[in-house]
Amino acid sequence: MSVVHKRLLIFGVVSLLFVSCSGGSLDSNTGQDTPDVLVNAGQNKTVNEETLITVNAQVSGDSDTYTYSWRATPALTITHEDPATGLASFTTPTVTETEIYTLTAVVIDENGNRGSDEVIFTVNPINNLPAAVLTVPSFANLSVNEFPAGEIITLDGSSSTDSDPPANSDAIAEYLWQQTAGEPILEGINNVGDTLSFATPIVDEPNVITLSLTVTDQEGAKDTQVVNLAIQSASQTLPKVEAGVNHEVFSGEIINLNGAASTNIAASRPLTSNWLNDSENTPIIADKSNLETYAIAPAVSQQQSVTFTLEIEDFQGNEVEDSITVTVKPLPIQPLNDTGVTQQANNTEVVSLYQAGFPGQDGQRGQDVIHQNGLSAKAGRGQQGFDFTKLDVVGDEVDDPSQDWSCVRDNITGLVWEVKTAVSTTTLHSSQHTFSWYQESEIEFQGDEQATNAVCNLAECNSSAFVNEVNQQGLCNFRDWRLPTHEELLSIVHFGRTSAPTVDEEYFPYTSDALGSPVWYWTGESSADGTSAEGAQNAWAIDFTSGNDNFLHKSTAASIRLVRAGR
Repeated sequence: MSVVHKRLLIFGVVSLLFVSCSGGSLDSNTGQDTPDVLVNAGQNKTVNEETLITVNAQVSGDSDTYTYSWRATPALTITHEDPATGLASFTTPTVTETEIYTLTAVVIDENGNRGSDEVIFTVNPINNLPAAVLTVPSFANLSVNEFPAGEIITLDGSSSTDSDPPANSDAIAEYLWQQTAGEPILEGINNVGDTLSFATPIVDEPNVITLSLTVTDQEGAKDTQVVNLAIQSASQTLPKVEAGVNHEVFSGEIINLNGAASTNIAASRPLTSNWLNDSENTPIIADKSNLETYAIAPAVSQQQSVTFTLEIEDFQGNEVEDSITVTVKPLPIQPLNDTGVTQQANNTEVVSLYQAGFPGQDGQRGQDVIHQNGLSAKAGRGQQGFDFTKLDVVGDEVDDPSQDWSCVRDNITGLVWEVKTAVSTTTLHSSQHTFSWYQESEIEFQGDEQATNAVCNLAECNSSAFVNEVNQQGLCNFRDWRLPTHEELLSIVHFGRTSAPTVDEEYFPYTSDALGSPVWYWTGESSADGTSAEGAQNAWAIDFTSGNDNFLHKSTAASIRLVRAGR
């Protein structure tokens, strides 16, 4: 080919390239580029996320006026306030990886000729590094980051942060725990997640374990924090001891010594226990070598504190101790009797032995156990913590147990109680007599004046008639007898008895003899259960074969034990 032919061919290719490049216009009739509207959208750029960008399309042609518009792929929000100019702006979006956005400027002249050009923006993410935050627990009496052998510890990385996480996502995408030095402890342990739990190794020599936490944010940036943990040797690791909790008791009650001791080191077992009393009162400890034991609170005239120390020695000669303080208070005047219960329970049985692992039971506190421990001062006598005195027919105290008595004074509550006589129905106070509940009242249902199933030696067998007759005769020289309240009648129930009657038979004979079960005794209190338009149809009663209470219809035939006085 000649040189002239080569030059003509090159010229034709260059011309073709010039016509097809950006900046041409589109003829509105033919749909082809024309040289009438030449558009320049600007230079391609690489920019950062969340950056305000201004674009300005330039145009050349024969027209005096042009209409400008912008569009983006993928879509962006473009601010273009004046379509008569090519000036517009947009803010690059938040991205987690490099994204490409193509903006196209379209220009139309006054004759409808159209031209366009594209500009490409490469948007890069800007990522602040995350911060790995590793929290290490502490052990009492040990240095920072020092731990005994054989102990389960948990490292916490959940406080790690990222200052610029993507919207609607967790700040940290990944947690990775690794060990770089020391006795291996991560074998078989899950080492991903925001916490790491493991057992410190049990070895003969102290060693240092180096662990690291690496956090990765949602954009792939990482940060690492390293911690060194000093682990004691097996022989250095002390046993653990807890003497229990501080508590308060009254004189004569049981002081609960419920200690606990343990060790993770097999070579340190067995552990030896020894309780010490540091007070001047020196109450006797039942079994000093037993972790769970007790002492009896001394009699005090004013509040005092007693300190008990539990010493533990392991097989390797290590010694530790822990102490509790017990406040002993003088026993105040009791407004009510105790329950009579001195037995105690554990998870499987009821026993008479002290249960240190189950503190606060009725059988460990109150007048009953104080009496059992020989530190109760009674004006009279009675089972457990009950304190009764017998009174004769004129209200005088009966000192000779062989003498008859008609009433009983409760020296705790100050109440004086009627005593029932043998089963004969000829006497006014026979235990065989039953009565309906009845009392004159303008505000509640009075009850039945004469219930068909009530039995007594009165013309009308109701509670009101019985009270009136007893007061007229002046039992024990008193004429203010009445039905007891629910609380008063319940105060003489002996819940420590395992068979009927649930009362001290030495002072209250014939309570339930030959009467079957239950044996209900009326109180003077109506019950809100069973109300009607006429008022409360029921009244409270207590069964002296079981100690249970319930409400009975007032027409029910039940026993009565009258009471008077009180504190």
